Amino acid sequence: MGEAPAAELDAVLGGGGWDVGVSIEGPPAAPGPVRLGRNACYVVLAVLFNEEGEVLLVQEAKPECRGRWYLPAGRMEPGESIVAAMRREVKEETGLECEPLTLLALEERGPAWIRFAFLARPTGGTLKTLEEADAESLQATWWAGDPRALPLRALDILPLLDLAARYRRSPPHPPTLPHELPCALLCLRLLVTFANDAGDLWVLLGTAGTPHLPVVACGTSPAELRGGLCLPVLRLLRDCLPPDPHPGPLGLLGLQHRAGGPGGADGVCFNVLLSIPPSAPGAAPPEPCGPAFCWWHVEEENLRGRILQRLRAEATVPIRS
Repeated sequence: MGEAPAAELDAVLGGGGWDVGVSIEGPPAAPGPVRLGRNACYVVLAVLFNEEGEVLLVQEAKPECRGRWYLPAGRMEPGESIVAAMRREVKEETGLECEPLTLLALEERGPAWIRFAFLARPTGGTLKTLEEADAESLQATWWAGDPRALPLRALDILPLLDLAARYRRSPPHPPTLPHELPCALLCLRLLVTFANDAGDLWVLLGTAGTPHLPVVACGTSPAELRGGLCLPVLRLLRDCLPPDPHPGPLGLLGLQHRAGGPGGADGVCFNVLLSIPPSAPGAAPPEPCGPAFCWWHVEEENLRGRILQRLRAEATVPIRS
C-alpha cells in the first residue's frame, strides 16, 4: 500500500470537506443522483438564545398544528445551501436574521428525511408579532421558562434544547458547519478506527487507486430511502470485516454540500467517525476479507492524539436515527 492519506485525514478531522471522487465502496454500485422533492427531503432547524438566555420559539400557523409552539424549522428548497435554508426559515418564521454557530445534531430516517439542527445567534431584524402573522407563523417570542409549559407542536425539540444548553456551557466538539463542495450522491466517508488497550490505533483504508477513507453511498430505491444512514455502513463492514464487527455509534465530523451540484443534484457527503471494539485485550483489528481494504497502523503521535480525542464521548456531532 502507498502512503496514508494524510491530507484527507487532516481535512476530515478538522471538520472540513474532501472531494468525493468516483471511488464508492460497496453496493449500491451506481445509485441515481439525489434531488430534493424527488428522492430526498432535507429539513433545517435552529436553536437561538438571546443575551438573557431565553430561547426563540415560533407559534405555528399550519392548520394541523395552528397555535402550537416550536423551534424555527422548515424544508430546504432545491438550489439552496443548507445554511441559506436555515437563515431563510428563521427570517420567515421569526423576523430575525441569524448566523450559524455549529450543527448540534443530525437527525435522520434515511434519505427520505434528514434534519440539520443548528445552534445559531441572532444578528438583526425585528421579532415577528401577531399583527404580522402569515402562512409561515403566527408570531415569535423569546421564552425564558420551561418550554413544556407551552402547548408544543412536538416534544422532539426538548432533546435539542438540552444539547444546545450543554454546548453553550461546554462545547463537546469543535464548531461544525457544512462545507460547500459538490456531491451527486448521498454518501458517507468513513473514518473507521480500531484501538486496543495497549494504545495501538488503526484506521481502515480503501486501496483502489490511492489509499483513501472508504466512501459508501445510500441507495435511492424505496427500501433504501426508508433505511437509515447506518444501513450502507453496516453492509460494507459486514462484507469486508467478518465476523459481524458490531461497530460503535456513528459520530459526525463534518459534511459537504453544494446547491445545484452535478446535474442539479442535491447530494451530501457526511464525514463520520466510528470504532470497531476489540475482541480481547491487546487484540489486532480483524483481517479484511479481500484486497480492497487494509488497516493502517497510526504511529504519528499528533494524528493519533487527534483521532483518539475525537473518539471520546460526545466529541462529534450526534447522529440520531
